[in-house]
Amino acid sequence: MPKTHELAALKRQIKELQHQLGVMEDIHAIRCLHFIYGYYIDMCLYDEAVDLFAEDGSVRFLNGLYKSKAGVRRLYIDWFQKSFTKGHNGPVYGFLLDHLQAQDVVTVAPDRKTAKGRFRALNMIGYHDKKPEPVEHMPQQFWGGGIYENEYVNEGGIWKIKLLDYVGRWQAPYEQGWAHSTGHLPPFEKTWPENPIGPDEILSELPYAWPETSVVPFHYAHPVSGKPWKR
Repeated sequence: MPKTHELAALKRQIKELQHQLGVMEDIHAIRCLHFIYGYYIDMCLYDEAVDLFAEDGSVRFLNGLYKSKAGVRRLYIDWFQKSFTKGHNGPVYGFLLDHLQAQDVVTVAPDRKTAKGRFRALNMIGYHDKKPEPVEHMPQQFWGGGIYENEYVNEGGIWKIKLLDYVGRWQAPYEQGWAHSTGHLPPFEKTWPENPIGPDEILSELPYAWPETSVVPFHYAHPVSGKPWKR
């Protein structure tokens, strides 16, 4: 092989290796981003959680879609923060909100500008007998679980959350367990501003919750067959 061809082949190989390394760095950054989100939610650090989103980021929660940073703040600050910590940013005495993240699958787009990630959440939520006041409209102690199918965007070299799509799969009071469980959050019926903490849009499809079962669609194809999963 002529020297010029060898040099061109080496340059292509270096470029491919640089891309592969960049993708691995992106996957690591996105995993850390989502795990950090989980730690912030654990400690009711809602201001910090909101700052992880892109300016045009959004959240899908229950059957509602919260659009842009304004919608994201309405969900985390106007609803969660005011309900759980009475407006305080950070943990409060006697309130538990552990939010474990696991089973991550992250797929980065070929141009490395966007990505998708699937995570499983296991939640342990409740408040202690010694807490000065209970949390309204919430069981005292319960388990919960769900699936994230998120979208991410790289803005100026920093990965941010583009869409946080959380599909709650089950909730179970600690005492009775999942065999006797029912969800305690009803679907949205009104949007913001008619509902001050409501979403910007109500989605027609409400995710199934236990004891109903369904597959949250995978963003990735089958790793062996290459075929996407279909309902």
